[in-house]
Amino acid sequence: MKAVIISIGDELLIGQVVNTNASWIGEQLTMAGISVYQAVSVADNHDHIFEALETSGKQADLVLITGGLGPTKDDITKQSLCEFFGSELIFNEQVFEDVKEIFRVRGRQVSELNRKQAEVPDNCTVIRNVHGTASGMWFEKDGVIFVSMPGVPFEMKPMVSNYIIPNLIKRFNLPAIYHKTVLTQGVPESEMAAMIEDWENTLPSNVKLAYLPQPGIVRLRLTASGKDRSVQVKIVETEIERLKGIIGEYIFGFDKDTLEEIVGNMLREKGKTVSTAESCTGGYIAHLITSVAGSSDYYKGSVVSYANEIKSNTLDVNDEDLEKYGAVSEPVVRQMAEGVREKFGTDFALATSGIAGPSGGTDEKPVGTTWIALATPEKVIARQFHFGEHRGRNIRRTALMALDMLRKEL
Repeated sequence: MKAVIISIGDELLIGQVVNTNASWIGEQLTMAGISVYQAVSVADNHDHIFEALETSGKQADLVLITGGLGPTKDDITKQSLCEFFGSELIFNEQVFEDVKEIFRVRGRQVSELNRKQAEVPDNCTVIRNVHGTASGMWFEKDGVIFVSMPGVPFEMKPMVSNYIIPNLIKRFNLPAIYHKTVLTQGVPESEMAAMIEDWENTLPSNVKLAYLPQPGIVRLRLTASGKDRSVQVKIVETEIERLKGIIGEYIFGFDKDTLEEIVGNMLREKGKTVSTAESCTGGYIAHLITSVAGSSDYYKGSVVSYANEIKSNTLDVNDEDLEKYGAVSEPVVRQMAEGVREKFGTDFALATSGIAGPSGGTDEKPVGTTWIALATPEKVIARQFHFGEHRGRNIRRTALMALDMLRKEL
């Protein structure tokens, strides 16, 4: 089965709203064994919507549409659908009851505009919306299924998960597809590809590998397809065990795992604590750690020692070393890590100092030069990195590398 996703809304085209709906729907369809042929965004314009519906109906077996179902005049999806499917709007009592219940819970009165949202095309199957006022609508035309849903993610997602995909699975003989994503840190994509080339070349014919790089992390997604899901799971898990034997030290998790969650769980399990001293990352490591619920079990705090006087006065970094070696240096970052570990009384401490950019670099220390230190009860480990010229990516890469240094030590 082949699908097209149509996202309707001017806000998507002018960059005011990021289209997360299409990526989420694509993921759900793929996991269900449905191939996504195309995803398009169109304006709140009758002709544009109509053209997208006509074109998609020729390209796919399933067309999922989001957006443009609100009560205001700029929401014209319902009218366009009526014309495309030769429908007339009729008042649906069940939809109106759902609308009234939404307003009752919110302590508001139903307006005439909202009452009109209970009008639906007479030749559609209504998909109830218990989280909002715009119902979903299922149409069929010339052997193609069209489903229109609201663009609000928390209203759209239950329709896909609880109604659309279950009904498609019941009706069609969809293939079993299994995905597993391996998360790695510490090796760039090109180096990773060279390291696992022989393994990749010997993958079973029904297993596909995709490289999904992002700053500081390379994700390796394995996809297996066939008739029996349990068989596909076994095949992928076997290949991942082979992969661990090659790059095991760089693998920190799978699928939706995050490095901060993995490190946090390890600290909690071992009964250990950590603190941070950040210069170039400006508190970003602290942010990642504390974004995990329950991080107070193992995280004590941070010193954002951006200025040299803070490094000296708060973390006891030697003034002579600051003068002689500069803030971005091994002696300074070592003392930062030792200083914060001692002051906060933690088992471990991470420290960073670097030139995030885009300015501030020299021939000796170009933009992207970064030192990271990890202090433990027995030692201090310090490493130098060169991350590039983009400030945001440098901060992200530094934070992830620091967390991974701690992960490996744990």
